[in-house]
Amino acid sequence: MGAIMRLRLVNLLLAILVSFTTSTAFAQEDDIQKQLSNPIASLTVVPIQTNFDFRIGPARDGWRATTNLQPVIPFKLNDNLTLVVRTIVPIIGQNNVLPRAGSQFGLGDTLQSFFFVPQTVNGFTWGIGPALQYRTGTDPLLTTGQWGAGPTLVALQQTGPWTVGILTNHIWSYAGDAGRSDVSNTFLQPFVAYAASGGWTYTLNTQSTYDWVAGEWSVPILAQVSKLTTLGKQPVSLAAGVRYWAASPDSGPHGFGALVSISFIFK
Repeated sequence: MGAIMRLRLVNLLLAILVSFTTSTAFAQEDDIQKQLSNPIASLTVVPIQTNFDFRIGPARDGWRATTNLQPVIPFKLNDNLTLVVRTIVPIIGQNNVLPRAGSQFGLGDTLQSFFFVPQTVNGFTWGIGPALQYRTGTDPLLTTGQWGAGPTLVALQQTGPWTVGILTNHIWSYAGDAGRSDVSNTFLQPFVAYAASGGWTYTLNTQSTYDWVAGEWSVPILAQVSKLTTLGKQPVSLAAGVRYWAASPDSGPHGFGALVSISFIFK
């Protein structure tokens, strides 16, 4: 075989190798994108999300920054069932949320959800289990003062690049400070996400809460864009979004807010 033919063969083999590696990388990226849009995917993810809310309180002069540590850890129980544990630990800084309340900084109450998830069938995934609220708030204005529990449910359909679903729970208080109001809150988070090329994902959702004790809705509408990338060799998803409060109690936030987040992905 002549030198030119050997060179052409080497170039052809390199081209095939590069093409295979690139297509595999894109396939893996697409799979991770879809799993990130699924709240109960079998993927270990540690998101750190900071939310900014403004115009809080009767005078509309308060603000709040909440950084949520939100690890999601799956445990495969058998070939047909996975336990997905989702935890939200809020770190809150706020100012003037009530008249003459001043500033507070510390932990809020922790929410931990346990989803028993059967195998996905034709793109449809669901999970159900208990949710627990732990009274971990470090300041009276950062906690409900109550321990709570209730059911939680996720259901979603993934078709091509689209993910459409809902996450919901209801928390009742069962113990805590007798001088504080009881907790009876229904949380509803319908969501739709589109996984575009290049690792970009566009998401629209609401994270609405109905307080049955006060008889009040809190309805933030969130539009978010995220990008799947790497920091060194660590896969991460970077996200930013804007939030509009369509409904809120007088003591809650109003107008527009924002969020930024980074999610560390462990395969």
